[in-house]
Amino acid sequence: MKDLKYLAALTLPLSAVIGLYIQGIWSFFTPFYAFVLIPILELLLPHDESNYEGAEREDKAKSKLFDWMLYLNIPIVFGLLGYTLWFVSTAFLTKYELVGLMISLGIVLGTNGINVAHELGHRQTTVERHLGKLLLLPSHYMHFYIEHNFGHHANAATKEDPATARYNQTVYSFWFTSVIRQYISAWKLQLKLLKGNNEGFLTLNNDMLWYSILQLAYLAGIYLYFGTIGLLFAIGAGIIGFLMLETVNYIEHYGLSRLKLPSGRYERVREVHSWNSNHVMGRIVLYELTRHSDHHYKSSKKYQILDYHDISPQMPFGYPTSMVLSLVPPLWFSLMNPRIPDEMKQQSHTPSDGTPALG
Repeated sequence: MKDLKYLAALTLPLSAVIGLYIQGIWSFFTPFYAFVLIPILELLLPHDESNYEGAEREDKAKSKLFDWMLYLNIPIVFGLLGYTLWFVSTAFLTKYELVGLMISLGIVLGTNGINVAHELGHRQTTVERHLGKLLLLPSHYMHFYIEHNFGHHANAATKEDPATARYNQTVYSFWFTSVIRQYISAWKLQLKLLKGNNEGFLTLNNDMLWYSILQLAYLAGIYLYFGTIGLLFAIGAGIIGFLMLETVNYIEHYGLSRLKLPSGRYERVREVHSWNSNHVMGRIVLYELTRHSDHHYKSSKKYQILDYHDISPQMPFGYPTSMVLSLVPPLWFSLMNPRIPDEMKQQSHTPSDGTPALG
């Protein structure tokens, strides 16, 4: 029964349903739950540094239960999306209720959508990878699949990686640089893949072109069915969804960098190049994303068997709490900067105003 703990991730869409049902100030229940109640629970609950070993580990890796708990997010995310769009386009709601419901849906799109898409995008089966791409659609971030799998995992913790926050870079600066650079990087990677296969731009294998068409068709369909309010609501919720992702990206690698070898190449990605957290609540609702160090060490490993490594840099708080703290840069810097090794600070440096360093 303890394996069913990951169903706790579904409390986020449940909180959004509560907001839809009661409305009023309860429209903001999801952000309150995600960034107030969960952080409090993280402080109260103990850390869990244990890893599965031997036969138990093999059983967990082979169990389909963990896969189905991921798949369950797909009908829930799209069911909530469709119902919310219908509701906001037909009901009489105040502006603050619309804002609250938009933020709530955006949080679900970022956690139960993009986060689950990230896990499925690393799977070996084509069907699972396609399901992952589908979950990226409502957040307007289908290009994430290409950039993350072919770019980020090769360049993490280097200046070449758009998704690695530099030392002393604020999360607000990072939102801007990461969103733009990741999109550009995805197109560069796509064109490189096409060139390597001797294919032109107009080909069925140009995934970035298909992503653009699908996302435009998605928004056009929403406009036809739910009107202008539905369209603006969907765009806003999607933006909140991908800003959730980018905030997680920010805290995952903030200030950490791989050192350059005498050959001019970077050292390989190791467990020291991602921030780790063993706070139980964050681990469960984010499907072990908080054991990010091990994910980068072996990206094909399924979420339920990700390990804790003693050498991994540890966050003082869980991921949900850290996301909130990152929104207050002076507080974030005071907590995290002393934890970054000096040699990494020199390798990953950003001026104090938060803009990326040149070079």
